Amino acid sequence: MDLKEAMSALEAAGTEKHRNILPRHGVTGPMFGVSSMNLTNLQKQIKVDHELALALWATKNHDARVLAGRIGDPARFTVKVADLWAKECSDYIVVEAFAATVAHSPIADARAAVWRDKKNEWTASLGWAVSAHLALLGRLSSTAGRQLLRQIEREIHDRPNRVRHEMNACIIAIGTGIQECRQAALATADNVGTVYVDHGETGCQTPDAWEYIDKTVKHRAQIRSRHR
Repeated sequence: MDLKEAMSALEAAGTEKHRNILPRHGVTGPMFGVSSMNLTNLQKQIKVDHELALALWATKNHDARVLAGRIGDPARFTVKVADLWAKECSDYIVVEAFAATVAHSPIADARAAVWRDKKNEWTASLGWAVSAHLALLGRLSSTAGRQLLRQIEREIHDRPNRVRHEMNACIIAIGTGIQECRQAALATADNVGTVYVDHGETGCQTPDAWEYIDKTVKHRAQIRSRHR
């Protein structure tokens, strides 16, 4: 699939309903209004196509950038391109699509460390989202996990709105993804308390990290006991 075909497919998949919904999630600029399900269908059709991902990103269209974030080749992201995309992220939907892919790249750990401390809300959000993925992928050491938990406890309530959401998600990822850090993550969640995030005119909520970790761990234990 080339760029023209991909853009045509995105345009055909867009609906007025989603064009009205996306701005409630902070999306601005050009968009077709493609649902997550239809983006997933396109992603499955294309699989991985790094050149197409670069071309889609360059269009500055929201839906094209979400798809670009999903189909990029983790092994081919350079620091220059990853930093450019990080700088140009303009909403959390694009952030989370790109984070899930770039987390698999060889440069993920180093770039996340740089992005996490940026003042820009979306760049910092991306850094914390990537770190959460690294914890779940088993690519974050227990030492690094504890260091991040300490930083989160110090800073979370003073960081920009969406950064707080991703930092909270990182507590959960460390607590569920790194067994050696579980108690430290629960303690951090307890010390942090309620994380206030403005989700706008949506039904989205920021989960309670302590409850989420506890529920996930207990669920896993139940599954293991049934398979003994």
